[in-house]
Amino acid sequence: MPGAIHTQPIQERLDWLLNLSRKHSQQFCDPENYLARQRYQAEHPTHIIALKCMDGRLHLPHATQTPLGIIRPFRNLGGIFDLGWPYMGDLLEQSVLEAIQQGRRVLIIITYHYSRGEPSRGCAGFDCNREAALEHACEIRQQVEAIFGQGHQTVYPLVCGFETDEDALILHSSDDRQLDLSTLTEEAVESLPARLERLLPDMPAQVRHDFLPLVEGNIRHIREMRSLQRKLDIEHREWMICVGRGFDFLHAPNVALIIGPYSPDLSDPLLKAAGIIRNNMEKGRIPDDGFLLLSSAPYVEPGPDAARAELKARFMADFSARVIEEALPELGQKMIRRTATLHWPTRRLNLLD
Repeated sequence: MPGAIHTQPIQERLDWLLNLSRKHSQQFCDPENYLARQRYQAEHPTHIIALKCMDGRLHLPHATQTPLGIIRPFRNLGGIFDLGWPYMGDLLEQSVLEAIQQGRRVLIIITYHYSRGEPSRGCAGFDCNREAALEHACEIRQQVEAIFGQGHQTVYPLVCGFETDEDALILHSSDDRQLDLSTLTEEAVESLPARLERLLPDMPAQVRHDFLPLVEGNIRHIREMRSLQRKLDIEHREWMICVGRGFDFLHAPNVALIIGPYSPDLSDPLLKAAGIIRNNMEKGRIPDDGFLLLSSAPYVEPGPDAARAELKARFMADFSARVIEEALPELGQKMIRRTATLHWPTRRLNLLD
């Protein structure tokens, strides 16, 4: 279990991680799941992208009861993005244009997260300040509009809060209205289409139709969460730093600090993450026998695409290790490096060393 893995020796934690990755790939490739994705996309063609924090609690497919592979995630430490970052902007534009060329509209869900029960369980990237996190999400929405237009007929940016105590979504309109799905009863589900139309009148009908199953799934999920005695993870007990892309399998809370390769300056988030790891060791939250630095880059096709992914993963591993070793040499001595590529069509993680 994720709650117990923090206390295990580093080798057992590494074995647990690889097993988690294998299970995720097996589940993703399972025939039933594959067919469910194909059927779902045929019925709901809108391409859904989610910008979100690295926090493992933000598992949108689980919280919306959506088949794996439908929501395309972009994850970064603190959920902090800037579409002016060259690589980030290129990846987002590529994902959007590929969908449009297939005749599909695009929904970009821009998330922030917080805890209703205890502010300290909120987003560490914003010092658990919900308003600051929401403000940043709104700024990203403005950037999306600057790139793809304000008419929203092809690309629709939606600011969406994630309340981690109940995994509840909070939908924000552009005129500062909101709909907290945790407040809706079972009887209110029948009126959801009309509620969404009133809240988001500029959302195209097709996008609203394709977003509705996520909303309905989240309402069911919230009801299930309330029937469970769920322990809420409060302490930071992360014991790995993940750099790059391809970490969709890591949806265990307080395990990993994920740094996407998006910012032109990776040294700042790397040093923040390393500081958290060091503090976790000093406070006794995790053993001090080692921590993992895992770098990964995805590829689709064999040949040059796979070879390029390997070069990217090795570069990120070398760069990250150097930053940590130079700034925190004592922590650097406890670093265990693993480099990998991820075969995107199967979500298979391939260790290079």
